Amino acid sequence: MKSLLSFFLLLITSISVSQTTISGTVTERSGTPIIGANIYLDGTYDGGSTDDQGNFSFTTSETGEHTLVISFLSFETYSLTTTITAMKNLEVRLKEDVNSLGSVILNAGTFSAGDNSKASVLTPLDIVTTAGAAGDYIGAFQTLPGTSTVAEDGRLFVRGGDANEANVYIDGLRVFQPFTATANNIPTRGRFSPFLFKGTNFSTGGYSAEYGDALSSVLLLNTIDEPNQEKTDFSFISVGLGVGNTQKWKNNSLSINAFYLNLKPYQEIISQRVEWSKPFESLSGEAVYRHQFKNGLLKVYGGLNYTDFQLIQEDINIPEGINFGLTNRNLYLNASYKGELGNDWKLTVGASFANDHNDIQITETKVGTDDNNAHVKGKLRKRFSNRFKLSMGFEQFLGNFTEEVTAPSFDKVESNYQNNSTAVFTEANIFFSKKLAMQLGVRGTNNALLEYTRIAPRVSLAYKTSSTSQISLAYGDFYQAPQQNILKFNTSLDLEKSSHYIFNYLYQNNGRTLRAEAYYKGYDRLVKFDTERPEFSSNYSSNGNGYATGLDLYWRDNKSIKNLEYWASYSYLNTERTYRNYPERATPNFASDHNVSLVGKHWVKDWKSLIGATYNFASGRSYTNPNTRNFLGEKTKAFNSLNLNWAYLLSQQKIVYFSLSNVLGSDNIFNYQYANTPNSNGVFNRRAIRPTADRFFIIGFFWTISDNKTDNQLDTL
Repeated sequence: MKSLLSFFLLLITSISVSQTTISGTVTERSGTPIIGANIYLDGTYDGGSTDDQGNFSFTTSETGEHTLVISFLSFETYSLTTTITAMKNLEVRLKEDVNSLGSVILNAGTFSAGDNSKASVLTPLDIVTTAGAAGDYIGAFQTLPGTSTVAEDGRLFVRGGDANEANVYIDGLRVFQPFTATANNIPTRGRFSPFLFKGTNFSTGGYSAEYGDALSSVLLLNTIDEPNQEKTDFSFISVGLGVGNTQKWKNNSLSINAFYLNLKPYQEIISQRVEWSKPFESLSGEAVYRHQFKNGLLKVYGGLNYTDFQLIQEDINIPEGINFGLTNRNLYLNASYKGELGNDWKLTVGASFANDHNDIQITETKVGTDDNNAHVKGKLRKRFSNRFKLSMGFEQFLGNFTEEVTAPSFDKVESNYQNNSTAVFTEANIFFSKKLAMQLGVRGTNNALLEYTRIAPRVSLAYKTSSTSQISLAYGDFYQAPQQNILKFNTSLDLEKSSHYIFNYLYQNNGRTLRAEAYYKGYDRLVKFDTERPEFSSNYSSNGNGYATGLDLYWRDNKSIKNLEYWASYSYLNTERTYRNYPERATPNFASDHNVSLVGKHWVKDWKSLIGATYNFASGRSYTNPNTRNFLGEKTKAFNSLNLNWAYLLSQQKIVYFSLSNVLGSDNIFNYQYANTPNSNGVFNRRAIRPTADRFFIIGFFWTISDNKTDNQLDTL
């Protein structure tokens, strides 16, 4: 009996000896205890949790080297690999998980849109249902702050920059002619169908070092990675018709669509200020092929556009007007691959190519142009930790432009040039905490044509002031080659430059967003010449300069009123520059001091209708009156336009759509053209430059055929 008792005592003693206590304290970096943190030995059932003082203690029979894991929501998981006996009285400070919900966002100068964006302010649905945009993504972006209303042009004018200072990219690759061909004072449109894109990123300044050759703005369009189902879409509208189809099989998918546009029915109903000899007509088609690899995605995009029209434009100096005709053919190809390389490395490679051909006739002068451009790009991105990510890459741009001009008054004139450039970039995202983050980058560019190399630093800093708000700062230098109409005459100029300084405040809470951004932009080395327009005989220099400063405000609310979402934007702009043939520094004609946009969309359930309205206001723009001595010293009256649209669901997959721009028929004047010589009283007569028509309307029927009978084209109108 004694020996049996001794055995049990020995067994108990040995068990107690083999048990080791693991203990410690878990706190935030500030020293605040973390309550309820989960602690365990990896690969075992041994563990515990922290008490209200952040303390923990548990026993284990494990021996030797093990890994202790400590985790808690919104903090980075901590792990310690050492011997069991060393896991006593530990003092562990957890770092905040900078990727968790509520973390600071690097967003100064950028409007992001899409389901995956933390700072989403404009979704793809918004882009295509905004009244007045007529289904054009560019028209929708013109309702955001930072843009100026230049309705006779149709392109993006951002923060005192002209339209040539904004670039468009698809899947990270440059689009060289993103707008349809047109004539002076007749607005253009974007070439691409909005429903091909899953999201957009609109930078009004301070954009990433990954992008260059743009002084003011970058618009990034990202195509859909994988369609959710097969479907067919039909579109029948008052000025054209279209069809689209998507097919899926295994790891592949293909989306194609085509659209034919003819403005003759509209031009015959609505009185025009232009005499159309041949109505505007276009045919476009595009396709996207996708293949999903095990660790990557390949996307190939192709688009072809053909445009043809002829008209007689009014000119105060030519009583019979100017006979202008244009035939344009544009081809754009884009291929990109994104994949995982392992060990948190990501690879992105791609290439784009564009050919743009024009046959232009101006009275008896004929102009033929061919513009070929290519873009090759590669980028590596490494995630070293949640707090540090690094990207690096290179780009090669190849351009070849030729022009041939013939006229009865002179022999044939030919001009051509090759504009090739190489760029490298690197950028780091550094998250110091959930509240503080920095993006630091640099871009180097060598332009072979102009024989210049430039280094452009970019930096942005963001600090989260509360759970619903943050402030951001950004600075960057940006370079851009002179435009095509300059380079064909002179290739000895410098790269144009702008420097951006941005302060941003962002508030987001329960479906409401407030964004305020102040900025200053300095211009240097802008191209100047001494003739009315660029010519062979012009004297060119890079002595131009200027500035743009202002304030942008944006408010969006989709919660306060049931079934109603709206946004309001306001921009104040103060800008002057001396460039082109300006005799002195002045505010250019494309810039308005004040721009206001109000956009609302209301779903009326009983009517099965989505009703939208957009109001645009822009203060008067400067112009030169030769009857006075002031250069660009007078201003037009303010621009006003109220636009309405209505989408009615006949059935879930059949929609009737109506859109009308400038409902009130406001008499908008963009500029004035003056006679070259004064009349008998010594006064220069003038004519007002107005829209070709006061109103534009669309009536359409849209029909979707898909496996999911609840889908419709409401998001593609």
